[in-house]
This record gives sequence, structure tokens and C-alpha cells, in this order.
Amino acid sequence: MDDPKDGAQSPSIPHDVQSNSTELTVPAPQVLAPASGGSRRTPPPPPPEPPEEEDGMLRMSFLEHLEELRTRLIRMLIGFGVIFMASIVFAPQLWLVVQAPAAEALKKIGKGSLVAISPMEQFSIIYIWVPVVASIFIASPWIIYQVWAFIAPGLYRRERRWAVPFVLVTAGLFLAGGLFAYFVAFRYALVFLLGIGGFAGVQAMVSIETYFDLFVDVMLGVSLVFELPVVIFFLTLLRLASPRWLLKHSRYAILGITVLAAVVTPTPDAFNMMLFAVPMVALYFVGIFASLLLVWHREGRHLPWRRIFLIAGLVLIALAAFGYFEVQHNHMHVIRHWPFLAK
Repeated sequence: MDDPKDGAQSPSIPHDVQSNSTELTVPAPQVLAPASGGSRRTPPPPPPEPPEEEDGMLRMSFLEHLEELRTRLIRMLIGFGVIFMASIVFAPQLWLVVQAPAAEALKKIGKGSLVAISPMEQFSIIYIWVPVVASIFIASPWIIYQVWAFIAPGLYRRERRWAVPFVLVTAGLFLAGGLFAYFVAFRYALVFLLGIGGFAGVQAMVSIETYFDLFVDVMLGVSLVFELPVVIFFLTLLRLASPRWLLKHSRYAILGITVLAAVVTPTPDAFNMMLFAVPMVALYFVGIFASLLLVWHREGRHLPWRRIFLIAGLVLIALAAFGYFEVQHNHMHVIRHWPFLAK
């Protein structure tokens, strides 16, 4: 039998349209073969965006770094020069400050004086070198800020927020070292050095140039040593050291500090050497504490500041009570240098 559908006539299509039908047909989209797991293969994810830490980091060429270094050095010199010109105006007053430890030491031993040997010695020391040293200490915050500004372009944006703490802490430790040397260490060393030959009738007559050289060595040496916590903090920041490693090797650090104190101390006696060594050891452990804070900040841990402030407050109250008792009952009075109490 014939299929009933054979009788149905299909619509007629022109021959030219049939021949060109392949040209008008839109190719169907290719379907990717399913993966072995049965799921359709997905296109690869887009590349990850740069982390937010790199946002704001400046990319500088070698010549741009040299130009930045040149700019910072010029600004350091300009700031230093302005303070130096102002210090020359007050050079006589600054010299009185510099010679005060020697005057006090000579007064204690009862004899001796500072003398000028060469004709130009007074002019070069009082009106040139004393203003230079004073300008170094006064301009230290500006110089440290320029150092930070030079390294800041290579830091992340969140690290640039440390500019103010870095400048304050670094400059503060530098000035604190100078104050400690001036009011404590240098004065005790001078009393020992100038009076060591008193039993034989030796009278101290010290050249102001020799005295000033010793003054600068002690002041700058102790000030630089007081930067030890900053050095330890940056070693931890660069992951070159850790608080646990520093504590484990603290015995070697104390040995090195003792040797350094023996070199820096202008006297060979153990008492004056300990005046240098004890603060340096304390600064070493302060640096370990700062590195511990950094590590805890990385790990998301928090320090019990309330308890720390409570303990520090109790210690200060105890010291104040001790000072009040000494003044009221033992008739002590406050002096400007260590031990700050005397009869």
C-alpha cells in the first residue's frame, strides 16, 4: 500500500534558493564535550586583581631613585643649615651648656680648669663645632623624616602610616640617649677621670679641644646606641629575626653589649661601664617587646594594655611615694642629674 502521506504535496521551493540554502544557514554554536565527571566545561577564571596592599606603591626607576635621594639630601642640608645659622647666634650660651659637666666635676675635685692652648682653639670649638653638634641634635627629627620620606615610596600604603611613630620614636630615642649621656654617664666619667690623680697632687688642666672631643664621642655614641630598639624592630619587620630567637640568644647579646659598653665608656672602671651597659641591655629587651607587638599584630592578637598601664601606674606611684618620703623625712632635695636626690 501506498503511504497516505505520499499524496500530500510539499510546498515548492525554487531551485536557486535550494542551491544557496547552505550559504544562508547560520552555524549552530558548538557545545563542549562534557568532562569526565559529567559536568560541562567552564571557561578559565579571569586573572586575579592585584592585592590592595600594592595600591599606591610607586614604581621608580634607578635614575628616579637617585633623583629622589638627591632631593632628600638637599632638604636635609637646608634644614641643617638653617638650624646651624641660628645656633651660631647662641654659641656662647651653648658652650656654657657643653662645659657644665666639666665645671661641676672640677668643682667636686676642688682644683683644675679648662684651658685653651692654641690661638684658634676657642674660636673653632665655641663658634663652629659646638653649633654643629647642637644642630645635629636639634635637626635630628627633620633628618629622620627625610630618611623616611626617601624609603616611603617603596612601602605599602598601610606601612606609610607608620611615618609619624617612626619619626617620633627614632628621634626621641636619639635625644634620650644624648640626655642620658649628658646628665648621667658623662658626669660620672669626668669626676673619675679628672680626680684619679688627686692623691699624687696632680692638677687637672684640660684643653677645651680635648674635652670637646670626648664630649662629642660620648654624646653621639650613646645616642646611636639608644637606637637599638628601632634596629630590632626593623629586623623583625623584614623577618630577619623573631622575638623567640632574640630571647633565645639574649646571653650573646648581653655579652656583646658589655663589650660595646667597655669600648664606648671613657673610663676603665666597672661602675662607669655598668652605667652604659645596663641601659643598653634594657633597650635590647624594649626592642624585643616592640618586635613582639609586631608579631602579635600580624597574628591578630592583642596585648592586655589595661593591665600593663595599671602595673606601670603602680610603679610610678611607688616611685613618687619613695621620693616624697626621702624629701620629707630624710631631708633630701631634688637635683638635675642622677640619682636626682641628694642631701
